[in-house]
Amino acid sequence: MSPEVFKDWSATVLASVESALSDWVPASAPAGLGEAMRYGVLDGGKRLRALLVQAAADAAGAGATAQGRDAALRAACAVELIHAYSLIHDDMPCMDNDVLRRGKPTVHVKFGEAQAMLAGDAMQALAFEVLTPDADEGAVADPVLQARLCRLLARASGQSGMAGGQAIDLASVGHALDEATLRDMHQRKTGALLRASVQMGAACAGLQSDSAAWKALTEYGHAMGLAFQIVDDVLDATQGSETLGKTAGKDADANKPTYVSLLGLQGARDEADGLLTQALAALARSGLPTADTAALAALAERIVHRDH
Repeated sequence: MSPEVFKDWSATVLASVESALSDWVPASAPAGLGEAMRYGVLDGGKRLRALLVQAAADAAGAGATAQGRDAALRAACAVELIHAYSLIHDDMPCMDNDVLRRGKPTVHVKFGEAQAMLAGDAMQALAFEVLTPDADEGAVADPVLQARLCRLLARASGQSGMAGGQAIDLASVGHALDEATLRDMHQRKTGALLRASVQMGAACAGLQSDSAAWKALTEYGHAMGLAFQIVDDVLDATQGSETLGKTAGKDADANKPTYVSLLGLQGARDEADGLLTQALAALARSGLPTADTAALAALAERIVHRDH
């Protein structure tokens, strides 16, 4: 996929997701809650998880039906809501105590800790509401697909995934970790939701978990989930806050273990490059047409070679 084609494709996806999120995140939520929710999720971030959902849905053929298209959009918005809720909570003083996110003050700085906690809670619940529309919402609802998408997202978000990884992260401050433990933490904290994004896109097209394509896309998502966090560790050590849109150097200041502290800068970069090779090889084994997996391949290159 040429850079121009990828730019057009991603712009179309992002515009659709942003519009849907603006429609589905209610400004009318009581006592200023809606304002805090919208501040936390709209107009910011890479939307990488949403792009992965749509790229996997496109690769697997979800666009062939109205149900597939609607499910993919809802899945893309749901993963962004979960991601945004996790950032709101992670940034709070009881966790990472950060004051800058996506180039602006964090939600608890802007609205206070209690409102930030409630905004995150409400966004987590809203993600599953988005995935399970009523028939009168105009969606082509398939209860089996809804349940499958909810399970994939819940598993990636809870103790087996993101929440479990954050617990390991908080417990590891000041402790030396071996690579296997660090890998496990990152695969949960960051990797699980990225992998689930790919799987949810594939599920929207009806791919079953015993198919070769599903297994290959899962391997792709697994590799990219870990690669994203390794590159994040590299950028945290090499880029400034203005570039990253969040406070740089926080991991080193907090004495947190990272791939850079374990392997060094070049070792971490080499590890990310190796995961990129694995991801592209998985796409080649998927049995899906190369033209259909082009967006996934382009995203993999951008994940590993990004500078912010």
